Amino acid sequence: MPDLLLGLIGGNIAASSAPLLHTLAGRHHGIAVEYRRLVPRELGKTLPQILEGCAASGFAGVNITYPYKEEAVGHVRIADEAVEALGAVNTVLFAENGMAGHNTDHTGFIAVCRAAFGAAPPGVVGLIGAGGVGRAIAFGLAELGASEVRLLDQDRTRAARLSRDLKTVHPALRVALCDDECALADGADGLINGTPVGMHGQPGLPVQQKRIAQAKWVFDAVYTPVETPFLQAARAAGLTAISGFELFLHQGIDAWKLFSGLPIPEAALRAPLEQAVFGKTDHVDPGGGAAPLTRDKIV
Repeated sequence: MPDLLLGLIGGNIAASSAPLLHTLAGRHHGIAVEYRRLVPRELGKTLPQILEGCAASGFAGVNITYPYKEEAVGHVRIADEAVEALGAVNTVLFAENGMAGHNTDHTGFIAVCRAAFGAAPPGVVGLIGAGGVGRAIAFGLAELGASEVRLLDQDRTRAARLSRDLKTVHPALRVALCDDECALADGADGLINGTPVGMHGQPGLPVQQKRIAQAKWVFDAVYTPVETPFLQAARAAGLTAISGFELFLHQGIDAWKLFSGLPIPEAALRAPLEQAVFGKTDHVDPGGGAAPLTRDKIV
């Protein structure tokens, strides 16, 4: 029997490296971790049914990924006002007093930006995608002191809702709703992809390459593959390009602390994860039922 039973609920998670991350974290502390992939469509169950089943089966917690982060908000208790305001949950803890929702995409993104830019604010940032991860990133940008956040989403109503929620919590922040890529990118310091575009099964660029070249830096929340077309286009244009691997790592560190109550040094995870993710898999045993990974298999 495992010491800690965890899981991931999502729709496209066959290549997820979350089992590896949490197995490694457990191994660092001498804790046996079992981490299961839970796909509602494959199980023939709804998100609340799976959450209730996990609570009844002894799970300590689960991660939530696309496309269930916003839906999860309606089924958990949220104590953190910031998480309640941003309206998306990617981590759920199970306890006697019910299910508690958290968002480590939010805290993880802030850690990624501070590691990349130090105390410097992000400047003017164009964000493509106003869904679950986009909301976490947008609120992170506000906390980091962005001078303006520009939002572009195929669903303008969803972008407008995010704009309203941002302005409610951060009334001094300039938020612009963009109807096209030109308005998003013109004069922007950074561009962020918060959509599934570029992911395995959804190839392509979230914006045209000529728009990408207008920025100074880009960040892609997609981690499968690690080298997305968006990052490749940015590097070809000479921009600073930040991989979704960084968000994967930092949100995982924060989730592990919530699941276990124990800290995990970044160095304890970074080296073995990079070894697995970037192709050196010979000496990495993922454990937890995970398959060995290659460079293009990280979620």
